[in-house]
Amino acid sequence: MPSARLKMIEDQMRRFADLPPEVFFKEELLRHGLSLGPLAAPDGSYQKKSYFIFSFDRTPIGQMPQQENRRAPEEIALLGGPYGLLRTIVSVRLNPSSPYCLETDDGGIVLRLEGETLCQVEFPPEPEHYRRTLRNGKPVSEIAPTIEWGYLIYLTVFRRCQYVGSDQECRFCDINANFDQQRAAGLPYTTVKSEEEILEALEIIAATDTRSRAYTLTGGSITATLRGKSEADFYAQYAEAIERRFPGRWIAKAVVQALPKEELVKFRNAGVRIYHPNYEVWDERLFTLLCPGKEQYIGRQKWIERILDAREVFGASCVIPNFVAGIEMSRPYGFTSVEEAIRSTAKGLEFFMSRGITPRFTTWCPEPLSNLGSQEPAPLEYHLRLLQVYRDTLAQHDLAPPPGYGPPGAGQAVFSVSSFMDVLEASAETPAPRL
Repeated sequence: MPSARLKMIEDQMRRFADLPPEVFFKEELLRHGLSLGPLAAPDGSYQKKSYFIFSFDRTPIGQMPQQENRRAPEEIALLGGPYGLLRTIVSVRLNPSSPYCLETDDGGIVLRLEGETLCQVEFPPEPEHYRRTLRNGKPVSEIAPTIEWGYLIYLTVFRRCQYVGSDQECRFCDINANFDQQRAAGLPYTTVKSEEEILEALEIIAATDTRSRAYTLTGGSITATLRGKSEADFYAQYAEAIERRFPGRWIAKAVVQALPKEELVKFRNAGVRIYHPNYEVWDERLFTLLCPGKEQYIGRQKWIERILDAREVFGASCVIPNFVAGIEMSRPYGFTSVEEAIRSTAKGLEFFMSRGITPRFTTWCPEPLSNLGSQEPAPLEYHLRLLQVYRDTLAQHDLAPPPGYGPPGAGQAVFSVSSFMDVLEASAETPAPRL
């Protein structure tokens, strides 16, 4: 007889029968995290979790009894099992108390929910460059890790954020606390990566890798200056150096604040093709409460205006603000009903999509080192309804899937921190327009 949790999922699968079965388990894993238990590592090498910007864990690494953080894979692929899952890529978020556990079975690895086998699991192969170091001894995997099953190179060139303290930090974010816990654990974690380190790492990747298609250039917000440069000048210098050395080799993406149009031109001139001014949450009250630094330094209305202005620089389809799906229902500030939360975020999706802008999601995983602390995530129902709204609003406005995320569709999508690409119709990847 199925467990109560599995019965709930199956009930939801019947209720939301227009969604692919893969997304029910993907969203569950992203919300609740994954337990490795005594899992033996698979034969051969595999790509381990890099902690590329945030922890994305439900437990601090100091409280992981078996040092799961040192052996966890970056992502897993779900496939097969009693639900006939198509290949589904999921980011690993560790939680030793999770009801979802990886276990060995007949020499392979399976995902189990409270003892019941859900599907087979594969680990990502270790890229060649993960076995290499720079001339200064730093591992390439620290300077230029890859995610999305190798599709995306993630360049967090500034590992801290200048929004500091509970009166400035986004309350769901643990970028600064994660930096501190990684350094305290003795792990290599470079505060500011130099241009030379980035270029040397990319030289190795370009010579050995065939899977990567894009890179994201990002880091913490810069409220004043960093090493004498403004936020735009600091981040744009990396894009300029990369594109000068590797012109057109990868789709260039930048995740920075909502900046004035004249600052964004610097990114476009440097070769950046896709701009992510992450908006996080639509509701005006929640934006002020959950993103106090963004409200203090820029403000919600100006953030929206700058997102719209960015269309003139990059083109509407290449302006892609992120929503942290689920924080609408976080305690103590969020909505108490799924209906209210969906209604709010649906307004934000309609606002942007009706203007040609395609937002995207990161599924909220309550990180204990963030200001919001440990708590229950938003209900699975919320995420399923949100995926329906996203899919239907995109279709209503006749918009293509956002570029730079790999192919859409169940069994095809590689974006691992939300199912928004999995619910879209399978097709070839939407290319980013050329500058």
